[in-house]
Amino acid sequence: MSTPPDTRILTPSALNRLVRDLLGDALPQVWVEGELSNVARPASGHIYFTLKDARAQIRCAMFKPKSTWLKFQPGAGMQVLVRARVGLYEARGDYQLIVEHMEEAGEGALQRQFEELKARLKAEGLFDETHKRPLPRFARRIGVITSPSGAAIRDVLSVMGRRFALAQVDVLPVPVQGKESPPAIVAMLQKANRAACHDVLLVTRGGGSLEDLMGFNDETVARAIHASTIPVVSAVGHEVDFSISDFVADLRAPTPSAAAELLVPDGDDLSRHLAQRRDRLARLITQRGEASSQHLDHLLARLQSRRPQARLAQGRERLQHLHANLANHMRRVTDDRRTRLAQLQLRLNAQHPRQRLPMHQHALEEHHRRLHNAMMQQLERHRSTLASTRRALHAVSPLATLERGYAIVFDADGNVVRSSANVASGDQLTARLADGSMRLQRIDEP
Repeated sequence: MSTPPDTRILTPSALNRLVRDLLGDALPQVWVEGELSNVARPASGHIYFTLKDARAQIRCAMFKPKSTWLKFQPGAGMQVLVRARVGLYEARGDYQLIVEHMEEAGEGALQRQFEELKARLKAEGLFDETHKRPLPRFARRIGVITSPSGAAIRDVLSVMGRRFALAQVDVLPVPVQGKESPPAIVAMLQKANRAACHDVLLVTRGGGSLEDLMGFNDETVARAIHASTIPVVSAVGHEVDFSISDFVADLRAPTPSAAAELLVPDGDDLSRHLAQRRDRLARLITQRGEASSQHLDHLLARLQSRRPQARLAQGRERLQHLHANLANHMRRVTDDRRTRLAQLQLRLNAQHPRQRLPMHQHALEEHHRRLHNAMMQQLERHRSTLASTRRALHAVSPLATLERGYAIVFDADGNVVRSSANVASGDQLTARLADGSMRLQRIDEP
């Protein structure tokens, strides 16, 4: 067969160049997602790999410096999303993708975002133990930020109701997945802090994929938890799941049920503990009561021994004793003098010389005078001694103290008030003065 004269004959290179231009014009830029294989990174810095799915594959090239901007290390088996131009390698006639941008797709991208945010917030100190606040020992009101229809809230309410039914649990409803989840959680945290009516907040949801949990791996949620003035507990997913909220919260619980157990005490254990404390308190009250009663009896005995009436009675007895001694002494002196006078009278009568009668009469008068003077001096000395003793007794007498302008203050029970600390404002008092008593009432100065 002969070739028509107007037919254009192409060489392989010309054909490949034409196909390249056609592909470049028809598909200037495409986004393709697939699995990496045959990844090669020579010393030139370029990256060559194959992007495939279950039914097809395509060769790709990512030239330097585009390859140096990657935020991860490409490897076989990774799921990636690329932005590329469709081209043709003319030397072999193979069409390929010239990749300008590549990022992890699906779980890999989310995991990378998670690790980057975790590292950044940790470097800022949001995870430091110094920021962790202790939880209240007995939380009376607990706010649970979660989905009102999820399994997590059912588990939390079940455990708390079984362990400690006295705790008040408020469900603070938010969506726990999707794009609307982070702003809703942040708004609810801020609202709960403004209300300031909860002892502790629980941020929780059930398990799920990494994408499902991304609402709790959000930076705004982490900063809202860190800024909360109310202690926050995070229980997101299953025991093996970790979220950013777990790291920044004051306490991380492995599951919602475990969080409920950490937040409320066991009612049975608490009842036993209270019973033990009640018994111990009763024993202490009994012991203190007995000790106080004994001490009060001792103080009462000391008070009675030091009462002014008792001291006056003692002084009165001593004065009576001294008065009796003085009277006895005076009687003995008088009797002695009378006896001597009688003896002299007998001697005078026995002798009775008339011529000596005047002299003896004079001597008798002199003796009588001297005797009278001696008796008067003796009486005066005893009176002076008695007056000195009376003055000494009067000086130590409380009645003398009262006569100098002092007073003895008694409380309503008749006890002597020795310190103002024993009297409260408004107490009725009695002041005893030298010439009587008066009623008083303590009034503190403002």
